[in-house]
Amino acid sequence: MKKLFLLISLSAFFLITSSAFGQQVDGAFSLSALTSTSAANAGVNFQPQSIGGGLFPGFSGDFLFWHNLGIGGEVNWRAKQNVYQGVQPFRPILYDFNAVWAPPLGRKKSKASAELQAGFGGTSTRFYQPFFNCNFFSCTNFNSVNHLAGHVGGGIRFYIWHNVFLRPEAHFYFIHNNNEFSGPVASRFGVALGYSLRSNSDF
Repeated sequence: MKKLFLLISLSAFFLITSSAFGQQVDGAFSLSALTSTSAANAGVNFQPQSIGGGLFPGFSGDFLFWHNLGIGGEVNWRAKQNVYQGVQPFRPILYDFNAVWAPPLGRKKSKASAELQAGFGGTSTRFYQPFFNCNFFSCTNFNSVNHLAGHVGGGIRFYIWHNVFLRPEAHFYFIHNNNEFSGPVASRFGVALGYSLRSNSDF
């Protein structure tokens, strides 16, 4: 949740600064599905458990500051807990920080634009327990297993009403040492509803 708070804080900062510098900030909420290697096809040194399946809500944001180029980040998590090896509840969380290129498709005031991303992030899988561990600051009922991950993705923004857009999207994750699951690669497909903020809107 600390990473989610950081992402929201950065998005708020970009929203404030965009009006001062005349650039673009985009924020979106998405729903998607995650697919990956099935348990039956687990690779050597991987466990027969897929990280995929289920509905993944998420938030994303970016700041375009030079010729449709910018930076962005996103976080997505499984809405409901899954069950690991039929025994232990778990929930994967995926996050990434990217270089973003979002050129308009067609003329300058086009109602559609591409969006391409590439960067790095990680996965944080929470394995839940029937008891809480507490320290001076908080209590939790899970242990997290974290892995670095490479990320590439993209989509097309269709501006459906003023600065509001729908974005069908696809994302690919290359998870380092993802040995708790069936393989190192996962794919996420979904759609996002978002808003673009500019100081001088072209839409």
